[in-house]
Amino acid sequence: MKTKFKIFFKYIALFFIFVFVVLALYLCLKNPSLDRNWNTDQKILPEISFSGNVASIKNIRNFDYKTTSDYIVNYYDKDYNLDEIESLYYIIEPFSDYDWPAHTMLSFGFSNGDYITISAEIRKEVGESFSAFWWLMKEYEMVYMIWDENDLVKLRANYRKDEVIMYPIKTSEEKIKSLFVSMLNRANELWKTPEFYNTITNNCTTSILKHTNTLRKENNDSQISWSIEALLPSHSDKIIYDLWLINTSMSLEEARKYYKINDLSEKYSSNEWYSSLIRKKIK
Repeated sequence: MKTKFKIFFKYIALFFIFVFVVLALYLCLKNPSLDRNWNTDQKILPEISFSGNVASIKNIRNFDYKTTSDYIVNYYDKDYNLDEIESLYYIIEPFSDYDWPAHTMLSFGFSNGDYITISAEIRKEVGESFSAFWWLMKEYEMVYMIWDENDLVKLRANYRKDEVIMYPIKTSEEKIKSLFVSMLNRANELWKTPEFYNTITNNCTTSILKHTNTLRKENNDSQISWSIEALLPSHSDKIIYDLWLINTSMSLEEARKYYKINDLSEKYSSNEWYSSLIRKKIK
């Protein structure tokens, strides 16, 4: 009887070793691609070029929504004078049914009243949705989408009905400019050379941290340490709050409530100065 059990467990072990080897080979041989049957809302990626101190961005997303699935596709091209950058906002969209998962983004403000948001995210194929398992199988490519806030914020606050928290960031205009250029260059890289998304090393929040730490290193500032908040980012605001980067004198709990902008997004949804009006005064 013992001999039979030994033989049985031997074959079980060999089976799992075989599966592991096949899976490892599959993952090693699988390559990211720019050519798949992408969802309509991610089919077109931004393209960026620079001329002196002007960044020219093609394909800024600005969809007009009736519902989350019923929308008019719209993109526009625009030039941005880098000398006019004056503000930075950290946006968190906690997912409604969970405490920790969230999507994080950065929004850049200009002295002429323009605002533009950059978001690192998975690029989904038709019929595909995010799964915490499938990222292990290299199922999703990573992209940087560039949005008009009339699309990005309204979609999340007005139509998905998720919380949207928009924190003003305390830093110099020169550092904001450097961060903006860094993220635009990264968007261009992913437009030309695809990469796989990875929940641990290559997600929305870790991408922002990589850009930020690169700039902090160049300025001899202390690095932002990696933590669980970066992997489950609805509480990633604690990282920047502890570094005094959120421009507020309130406690973090007070700031989370105060800088939630859902009511303002609903109120000013049709206003031409939407982006300016949804921003709360620094407190």
